[in-house]
Amino acid sequence: AVVSTQSTGKGVPSTEGMRRTVATSGLFPRRLDNVSGRLEALTEAIRTRDFPAFAEIVMRDSCEMHACCLDSYPPIAYLNEASHRIMSLVHRFNTPNVRAGYTFDAGPNAFLFTLNENVNELEGAVRGELGDVDVIRCSVGDGPLIKLHD
Repeated sequence: AVVSTQSTGKGVPSTEGMRRTVATSGLFPRRLDNVSGRLEALTEAIRTRDFPAFAEIVMRDSCEMHACCLDSYPPIAYLNEASHRIMSLVHRFNTPNVRAGYTFDAGPNAFLFTLNENVNELEGAVRGELGDVDVIRCSVGDGPLIKLHD
């Protein structure tokens, strides 16, 4: 699912943000050192259908990317308060078992992952935390589905 937390444009466009991060972040070279291992672990998690491992790898990767953005100069902060609330919500939702994951691209909107049996509960938790937000459900192969209200 995609949870839209901001409909306005971001302050730093993605291409400019990546250039600034590459040029100025001291954390970014370490991120590059970890790419191969992370891809191997992610591929294995997908191959073995290990959702908890998949979710943790994706969440850590997203947080690392945003840490690099914050480490750039001047800092780039793509996430907003709602983004951080979603992150906390997912970690609470995952106690005691990992049932969801998140990622954020260069913006504040959350991309949430879960298995079919958890979709309704996760969407309910998101709406309970954030109120009336746009949640766009999608699944493997079908792409996003936007329901228009009459």
